[in-house]
Amino acid sequence: MKNKQSNIVKALVLLVVLFLINGASSFIYERFDLTADKRYTLSPASEEILEKVEAPIIVDVFLKGEFPPEFRRLQEETRQLLEELAAENPNITYNFIDPLEDGGNASAIATQFYEMGMTPARINVVENGRTSEAIVFPWAMANYRNRTVSIPLLKNQLGATTEDRVESSVQQLEYSFVDALSKLVTPRKKKIAVMRGNGELPDANIADFVKSIQEYYFIAPFTLDSVETVPEKTLSELNKYDLVIEAKPTQPYSEAEKFVLDQYLMQGGKQLWMLEHVAMETDSLFSPAGSAFALPRDLNLGDYFFKYGIRINPVLVKDIYSAPIVLARGSGNDTEFNPYPWFYFPLSASQKNHPVVNNLEAVKFEYASPIDTLANDLDKTVLLTSSPNSLLEGLPKEISLDLINQKPDLSLYDAGEQPLAVLLEGEFTSVYNNRIPPFKLEKQLNKSTPTQLLVISDGDIAKNELQRGQPMELGFDRFTGTTYGNKEFLLNAVNYMLDDTGLLNIRSKEVSIAFLDLQKADEERTFWQVVNLVLPLAVLGIFAGLFIFMRRRKYIRK
Repeated sequence: MKNKQSNIVKALVLLVVLFLINGASSFIYERFDLTADKRYTLSPASEEILEKVEAPIIVDVFLKGEFPPEFRRLQEETRQLLEELAAENPNITYNFIDPLEDGGNASAIATQFYEMGMTPARINVVENGRTSEAIVFPWAMANYRNRTVSIPLLKNQLGATTEDRVESSVQQLEYSFVDALSKLVTPRKKKIAVMRGNGELPDANIADFVKSIQEYYFIAPFTLDSVETVPEKTLSELNKYDLVIEAKPTQPYSEAEKFVLDQYLMQGGKQLWMLEHVAMETDSLFSPAGSAFALPRDLNLGDYFFKYGIRINPVLVKDIYSAPIVLARGSGNDTEFNPYPWFYFPLSASQKNHPVVNNLEAVKFEYASPIDTLANDLDKTVLLTSSPNSLLEGLPKEISLDLINQKPDLSLYDAGEQPLAVLLEGEFTSVYNNRIPPFKLEKQLNKSTPTQLLVISDGDIAKNELQRGQPMELGFDRFTGTTYGNKEFLLNAVNYMLDDTGLLNIRSKEVSIAFLDLQKADEERTFWQVVNLVLPLAVLGIFAGLFIFMRRRKYIRK
């Protein structure tokens, strides 16, 4: 009787404990990230942006359907991240959509996505030793208060395997989504001046770059034409901007213009220079002679950058690791566009040493020059370089299309990595310190507050192609279908120089993804099928034998 009462008391205590635990769980909610790389732990910058979401955000993800293992992993990682975002802020909801679910024409749907700026991806599917091609739509769209932004989920990487692309994409998922949310909920505050008046790239050729940064900042053209008449007013107007962008100037700067830019930097302004000290255009090769001369270009900026600690050498960088030049053969409907190696188009791969270039696609340069870094107190970071297999050529230099028919002497390409983009940070000393300035200022500064200056030795890095007069996406080559990392690099650079939320730090997050080895799986398919079939039966048989043995032993003793 006592045992029975004791069992009843234990059962009641257990029920009460379970009831209390269940009740407490309704008020206490906590998520634990047990992964080694903390892939499901949001960064402080992400949490800061998520706090600003005060109205519903609906995220539509176009990753639903049957995919190869790599894309199933991307699909699952995307779902996991969205769960974390929704747990942090309930205003965020998401849906997974299969664009081909209703059996629509895949090509027509792909065209619709492309017209919306979301390029589909074609992948090879290997199943049972057979290879087929499929179209996937690795994109998402976030909707917030009548505003919509597209979110790329798959990164392009030249020469990378699908596994490498997916791993890189997973590492950037948090950045991609939080960056999109930042565009939707963070009001634009900072201003950028796109400089005009010194022969910079036309508006149409920087349209895609300007459009991209316009989602984050206020943009306006600015000219230094009034420097000669009202220099102090010009400087005062320029100081209203947080960043100055110079995109491929071709006309020399006067001392007054340089002084205004120098004093703008001294007062904390930031500068992004895309310069060419080599006058050479690819279009000039398509003449009857099939050749053109590359000549030095003097912009009267040598002393300006030398004082800050860098020097752009007026020589050409040739690189074995380069983008092709596309030439047409035939005429009319028989025209063929064929790519040929062109070593004057260096491709600079990411060194993963800075948030601006971490997990970045190769950046395409055209007729670039090396940058020397000089000793001073500024912090200098080489963001992009040529490959180790580089060659330097002096100017003037005749460049001919006949080079496509010549086999390069690889032994000559031994100049090593040449800096092509250098970031300077710190307190700058004025170019006109201990010099007579071209005009007097009421308050001339000889030392800057902490600021930044980025110099890129190629102006065409920001140049988008035109098709029927309309700008195309920056970095996209319509002849080869390749998308280079030019836009992402420049956008990262601008965000880094102006970002006050730490958003770019998310780019440095490393996530380790384990993929199935398809070749090994195919080779060992039979073995593992047998193991999966026989092993459970063997284990079950062992337990059954032990159970029968113990049962017999028990009754034999009795």
